[in-house]
Amino acid sequence: MNVYQGSNLPRTLSNPVVTVGTFDGVHKGHQALFERMKELAFRCDGETLVITFNTHPRIVLNHRHDLRMLNTFEEKIRLIKKAGIENVWVLPFTRSFAEMSASGFVSEYLSGKAGVRHFIVGYDHTFGKGGKASFDELKQLSYKMGFGLEKIEAVLVDGITVGSTSIREALAMGEILRANKLLGYHYSLSGRIVRGNQIGKLIGYPTANLAPTDPHKLIPSTGVYACIADWKGRSFKGMANIGYRPTIDANRLTIEANIFNFDREIYNDYITIRFVERIRDERRFGGLQQLKGQLGLDKEKVMKLFGEQSVEGQSHAE
Repeated sequence: MNVYQGSNLPRTLSNPVVTVGTFDGVHKGHQALFERMKELAFRCDGETLVITFNTHPRIVLNHRHDLRMLNTFEEKIRLIKKAGIENVWVLPFTRSFAEMSASGFVSEYLSGKAGVRHFIVGYDHTFGKGGKASFDELKQLSYKMGFGLEKIEAVLVDGITVGSTSIREALAMGEILRANKLLGYHYSLSGRIVRGNQIGKLIGYPTANLAPTDPHKLIPSTGVYACIADWKGRSFKGMANIGYRPTIDANRLTIEANIFNFDREIYNDYITIRFVERIRDERRFGGLQQLKGQLGLDKEKVMKLFGEQSVEGQSHAE
């Protein structure tokens, strides 16, 4: 996949089938849109082009620095590539860029620079200054400039409309199964392993303590999760805890994983934790022995959940 950054495309694309958006999560709705793009590109002997941005528009326009994202930028690019898109064009999103009208963007970027043959938008896509351009306005622009236009309808999973907001809400409530269904893959956190207080090792459940690489990445609700840990191209079953470790009176949020059948020193290595299912709430225990007993029960539950399923070499989003 070709990734272009900046305000200009360095080459002329062949009959490009184009879409534009933030694509946070690259979820099942986005995936359906990408599939339709590939169908159209095949029919017209063209190329697929996703236009996205180097930062989320809400951060620039609303100063929402507290906004938490489903993907890091690198994850988003990898997921778009995995979906089979041939070209990604990353535009710098600025306040002056946001002031551009729909007709100005279509004229300068879609038609002028990309040479769009077909333009595809999602069911809830907003366009132009203030997101006020309607689909009917886009139709008029497509007639005027000579390209095809299509709107993809909403994708429903278990009666829920797939969208980045609904996925964020599910993760905030710890509903990881629902989030994963809407995403079409396991939600994950990646980061560097840092040294903890060694309590887990003391009671027989050593943990890898994760320092996420991106402070804007959404962290799921506190609790204990069945997980898969990806390290240096290998995958391992495990259980992860997100929380404040009330049994030892810790006062800051930690993300730690007990990786099954794993005995390696991996401090400063980078790993990815994929969340499979939430097992229970985080809670305070009467002491370390009581905590140890509960961790044994947690591990039994996680192993039963995985059953004989192998995760070694299993494909994943990242």
